[in-house]
Amino acid sequence: MLLHRLADHLEVLYGAAVALAVVVLLAPAVGGMARRMGAVDRPGGRRHHARPVPRLGGLALFLGIMVPALAFLELGQETRGLLLGAAVATVVGAVDDFRGLRWVEKLAGQVAAATIPVGFGIWIDRFTFPFVGVHELSPWLGKPLTVLWIVAIMNMVNFLDGLDGLAAGVCSIAGATFSVIALSLGKPQAAVASAIVLGACLGFLRHNFYPARIFMGDSGALLLGFSLATLAVQGLLKTAATVALFFPLLVLAVPILDTGFVVARRLKHGQPIYAADQGQLKLDAMLQRSRTGWQQDMNPMPWVKSSQVHQTDRAG
Repeated sequence: MLLHRLADHLEVLYGAAVALAVVVLLAPAVGGMARRMGAVDRPGGRRHHARPVPRLGGLALFLGIMVPALAFLELGQETRGLLLGAAVATVVGAVDDFRGLRWVEKLAGQVAAATIPVGFGIWIDRFTFPFVGVHELSPWLGKPLTVLWIVAIMNMVNFLDGLDGLAAGVCSIAGATFSVIALSLGKPQAAVASAIVLGACLGFLRHNFYPARIFMGDSGALLLGFSLATLAVQGLLKTAATVALFFPLLVLAVPILDTGFVVARRLKHGQPIYAADQGQLKLDAMLQRSRTGWQQDMNPMPWVKSSQVHQTDRAG
């Protein structure tokens, strides 16, 4: 059944392929531009890479998402809201990558980006609870809840971006899963958009595996978090299927758990939750592996194959 639906909507595959190609081709050029602009992560402090690595990889991801989206998505009201919000999220992240933002400025930019799709009609208007059925939400509750959801996922992916290829790898899995679920639920537009995110992430991984030649930076992390959170609302949470309540949380379990661990740890030690440190689960796991003498080629997960990590400054 799913294969039949995929055969009827080949734009799902075409969108992913175009996104992959665009990011693979543009990432080196974006990296060169970032070097000339001085938007690089230099070794030292919390940073464990051996040489300066350009940030702003999110610009390549943005173009990789925008080009196939304009080609394969119907430019209705919700799609326009998704793309416009993605542009704002990318700009906020790029400014932070280039000159840095205070946490309150960054949060304000994230809220601004999150309110755009809500204004264009993408908001959680109902939930389906097991044994209870469909529960309608009023706009005064559903719209703020949607903004909170989008901002939360943006920050979760941002916290997750600390190992070469980790954020892009997790987001590619989420994009693939969302695409399959949306297609099975009869949401072809959400399936195409999710597949585009998948293709963009896979293309970026070509340059982001250890040792990374470019980092996605906040521009990429906020873009991917925004895209996945919005697509979860558009393609899954707005359906009457019971599965829609659980799958977004299940698919995004890694960034959710990672962020929860970080926030709890910082609150316990009296640290501001927006300050950068080396306390994430991903880093603890990698350092433990390095202490036990594991070799890089013994790791079955390629996006966590190195005990060397990079950790960019986090302002929120």
